[in-house]
Amino acid sequence: MRMCSIASGSSGNCIYVGSDATHLLIDVGISGKRTEAGLEELGLSGRDLDGILITHEHADHISGLGVLARKYEIPLYATRGTINAIGKMKNMGNIDPELWVEVREDQRFTIKDLSINPMRISHDADQPVAYRISYGSKRVAVCTDLGEYNDYTVECLKGLDAILLEANHDVNMLQVGPYPYPLKQRILGSRGHLSNENSGRLLSRILHDGLKYISLGHLSQENNLPELAYETVRMEITLGENPYKAEDFQIQVARRSEISPVMVI
Repeated sequence: MRMCSIASGSSGNCIYVGSDATHLLIDVGISGKRTEAGLEELGLSGRDLDGILITHEHADHISGLGVLARKYEIPLYATRGTINAIGKMKNMGNIDPELWVEVREDQRFTIKDLSINPMRISHDADQPVAYRISYGSKRVAVCTDLGEYNDYTVECLKGLDAILLEANHDVNMLQVGPYPYPLKQRILGSRGHLSNENSGRLLSRILHDGLKYISLGHLSQENNLPELAYETVRMEITLGENPYKAEDFQIQVARRSEISPVMVI
């Protein structure tokens, strides 16, 4: 099983998860051309894709969706709320309704040899979800765009082999930055985005001996720095109420505009 960020950041997100037989994308928030280039680096093409899992309808998660869906006729998996929201967007172009497959939170479904579990997240979109994906006993998750987490989130993310988790912003950078006040409040709110500190605190609650890879994703270009996200999360892990230290785990920051190292589980 492999997981790899083709692009991750506030300007666009596209994550690959697959096995030898099954190839999935989680979101296509970059151009079709960039998506295809990323797949090519992985030895794949759009024709190899068995499905696209969509977390929600914001542009940084679906901007390349229409082009890719029309070109390759790939099945598109999303909640009813997300499907309806995308259907109202004129800039998406025509997407064949037959390509849509409705999913529901906490209802497992399979695509060939992969098992997928959508989970609820707190974000200002229509029925957004994160995804956990299993291949046999191996489990990975892609969890971004959540303003807050709770015990449900923690339970959903336990027992993973690898995770791509949001570390969107540094609170101080956001507060003194150029964003207008309402946007700052949205990002800091319960349906906004996870800060570096809260990303580290959530990780501290799901760490276990079998967690092989941690990738920090969806970093804000204006309100964060890769080095800052990395060091803040490491500090939260080391100082948190858990028996681990940051150096016990492989932690990387997903790259904004190029493919990140492949996590092989």
